Amino acid sequence: MRPCHPTAWTSTSRPSGAASTPVLTAARPARLTISPTGSNKLDRHRMDDIADCTVFIVTVPTPIDDYKTPDLTPLVKASESVGKVLKSGDIVIFESTVYPGATEEVCVPVLERVSGLKFNEDFYAGYSPERINPGDKEHRVTTIMKVTSGSTPAIAEEVDALYADIITAGTHKASSIKVAEAAKVIENTQRDLNIALMNELAMIFAKLGIDTHEVLAAAGTKWNFLPFKPGLVGGHCIGVDPYYLTHKAQAIGYHSEIILAGRRTNDGMGPYVASELVKAMIKAGHTIANARVLVMGFTFKENCPDLRNTRVIDVVKELQDFGCQVDVTDCWADSAEAEHEYGIRLIDKPEAAVYDGVLLAVPHREYAALSAADLRGYLNAGGVLFDMKGTLPLGDADLRL
Repeated sequence: MRPCHPTAWTSTSRPSGAASTPVLTAARPARLTISPTGSNKLDRHRMDDIADCTVFIVTVPTPIDDYKTPDLTPLVKASESVGKVLKSGDIVIFESTVYPGATEEVCVPVLERVSGLKFNEDFYAGYSPERINPGDKEHRVTTIMKVTSGSTPAIAEEVDALYADIITAGTHKASSIKVAEAAKVIENTQRDLNIALMNELAMIFAKLGIDTHEVLAAAGTKWNFLPFKPGLVGGHCIGVDPYYLTHKAQAIGYHSEIILAGRRTNDGMGPYVASELVKAMIKAGHTIANARVLVMGFTFKENCPDLRNTRVIDVVKELQDFGCQVDVTDCWADSAEAEHEYGIRLIDKPEAAVYDGVLLAVPHREYAALSAADLRGYLNAGGVLFDMKGTLPLGDADLRL
């Protein structure tokens, strides 16, 4: 899981209970914070904290910019900081999701430039991608098999042994850093494409008058049918990482068709959800201008407080463009962060019987425990209930994907 701010840690393990916290592992514990946007000037004592470390594990954000191009600034800054204390014999392991080749083409030259050392002679590199599922209490750092790699066969063995000491699920040593990088980026790309297929099917089935979830339940009786469901694709991984792969493909002269098509489909789901709700409200006799809509859930996934790259904002903005007055509530999200990042003021207690439409966008366990009657309690006469992810039993809501 990518952190909110590029940070580096030195420790023998991740901080307890902080699966989302970036780490820089080394021989002795210390902490080093890197400014995400400002200068990279650090107090000398902080640099001294990691000067004696011999193994560094760098985990920083790898976002995209407004043009959906990889932004490697945090990775470069982290590499510069490590380069200042890099010594002969040290190993730098990267965990951030990148395109194949980024470690050796971007990070290593920075380390060489800043340290004055020679790669694979004086210092070495490894890559072992993070595999974290935000909000998942079962699949944790130590219980997910770890892919490892190194810049030489000997270093690959050393990196693998390092992780094998703490990863109870085991490790998989890739043949090269590029293979490990590619493995990570296609994990998220594959999931993005599978959800895109479900989203396209949901749009087709809606026009056919068929319930998507009924279709998926029937198809799921075949042993090899993959259990994906339609929905918004947000967060800092699945909706971002495919652009790293397509960027690299473009750089080597290949234009990706399928991956980008999936991204377009998923990026268009927010406006689609909003338009479906608006059409249903019109059919129910509501005037859309100044219609009141309650959106329940704002984080990028259920039972998780993470607001980064939430696509619920796309639904909210589209509804506002239609002229609706939109209230957003989320029992998991931080109100200050929602307002700072998206300009959305979350409400704590929605009013009863006042809304023309209610969208159950993110079914946190608290919302999933509510009945259709509970949810309809927020609606006025003829109000529309949109159960976006099919949380309620079939027929209890007016709409669902």
